Amino acid sequence: MKPLLVLALGIAGLDLVSVHGHGAGLDVSDQARIERALPSGAPAGPLKARRLLIFDRNTGYGGHPSIVHANHAFRRMGETTGAYATEISQDPEVFRPESLARFDAVFLNNTVGNLFTDPELRESLVEFVYRGGGLMGVHGTTVAFTQWPGAVEDWPEFAHLIGARGANHRESTEHVFIKLDDPAHPINAVFAGAGWDYRDEFFRVHEPYSRERLRVLFSIDTVRTDLRQGRGFGRLEREDDDYALAWVRGYGRGRVFYCTIAHNPYVFADPRMLAFYLAAVQFALGDLPGSVQPSAPRPFRGPGGVETSEWVDAQAWEARKHPFFEAVRIASNLGQYTVGGVADQPLSEALMAPLSPGLSATERQAVRLALETAGVRLVSYALPAVPSGEDAQRRLLGFARRMGVERIVLGESTVCPDGFRERCAGFGLELVIRSRATGTKKEE
Repeated sequence: MKPLLVLALGIAGLDLVSVHGHGAGLDVSDQARIERALPSGAPAGPLKARRLLIFDRNTGYGGHPSIVHANHAFRRMGETTGAYATEISQDPEVFRPESLARFDAVFLNNTVGNLFTDPELRESLVEFVYRGGGLMGVHGTTVAFTQWPGAVEDWPEFAHLIGARGANHRESTEHVFIKLDDPAHPINAVFAGAGWDYRDEFFRVHEPYSRERLRVLFSIDTVRTDLRQGRGFGRLEREDDDYALAWVRGYGRGRVFYCTIAHNPYVFADPRMLAFYLAAVQFALGDLPGSVQPSAPRPFRGPGGVETSEWVDAQAWEARKHPFFEAVRIASNLGQYTVGGVADQPLSEALMAPLSPGLSATERQAVRLALETAGVRLVSYALPAVPSGEDAQRRLLGFARRMGVERIVLGESTVCPDGFRERCAGFGLELVIRSRATGTKKEE
């Protein structure tokens, strides 16, 4: 593969050996500065006891000096507000499914390079998010899971998951004016609706970045900022003049957040930035609601002009006459953001495997990437029949949840076995029964 970028090493903070490596401790004065900057409270009360995994491994790169500052600040924000507990690790084994199940969100703290290559660990991470977990990344995370130096792509799905690639930048103290693209978003509340100016190392990201996939929180104000100040490293210009600095997105049922402002240690002793990052943590954990609707919406061209769950559920049955990937394409062309599938629906003419628990890891990835390319989510999963036996039902519901499904849809004539409603609820799935003829929907 071609490198996404090639940067000179040993410049602008991207040296291979750092005397402030991420394993170093903070001195008393550093700790005191962070303590003074900590938010007095959390923007939302936790819905339950929350746990955040901070992973700060770097591979082929010495690590940013700010990593240990961020670790301390995030740990202390959780402790002082009671919003969450923190565990910090550099061991890839923490991404085993049974380990990840202990956490509500993962924070990849300035992680540069190919963090781990085990396909089972990678599948575990992406399915953790797809099932409904949270993922945060800052600064160097846009080149995580690349071969470093050179940032050669090694996991294309992670590029889609985090939302962009690239680490091109100017000086590490570049002076940038920032505009709020989404001033009403709760993560942006600390900025009180006004842009501001800041100095840090601001990455200019590239593909697969798109406002059709991401909800941009703030970006470089290109009118007020001198975009040619100081030295530049890598491909800095974008034809669309769109330099997003922070965004959120949905991936399956999960919540993803990224911000590039995290190069310098002083970022994590800035009260305003810590309040921003605490809100981002609570968004990723699932306690602070915030829209992930893309910044560049597309019009819905179905009946009534409004996409509804009833419409999507009905479309699942209608689309059954098409392979699933074709149904996804049709949904995207209609302007939908969500789509339904059916358990006996083949994936495509080339992949005749049905949309069911028998799919391999490769086929499940193909489903996720087809949905990502089309810009839609699989939210409804229709069952022509419910399998008998609790084990078979649990296997089916577990598959639905790992694919990001929210609703199990039964036809009016489909037998609903005893205990099936409770099993759906146990997997966090809504059960609805509908009539194919009338489109009526009955909550269970």
